[in-house]
Amino acid sequence: METILAGASVSVSELKRNPSAVIDAADDEAVAVLVHNKPSAYLVPAETYRRLMQRLEDLELAELVRARAGERRVKVKLDEL
Repeated sequence: METILAGASVSVSELKRNPSAVIDAADDEAVAVLVHNKPSAYLVPAETYRRLMQRLEDLELAELVRARAGERRVKVKLDEL
């Protein structure tokens, strides 16, 4: 059986019947959407999704900084920018 990475789950049929009820019952937590009892998607609150995207962007920027750490530095003056 596949691991469900959420505290709650709902069948896709139930989600189709009453999506507002599922969202309300989720109480700002992720909900696994199941198809044939296997996770097919996750319903994630908008604020959680925003934080995930922000964190992903931070990780990508950190990776870029590490990749450029060994590059030659160029001195510039703020007035020249």
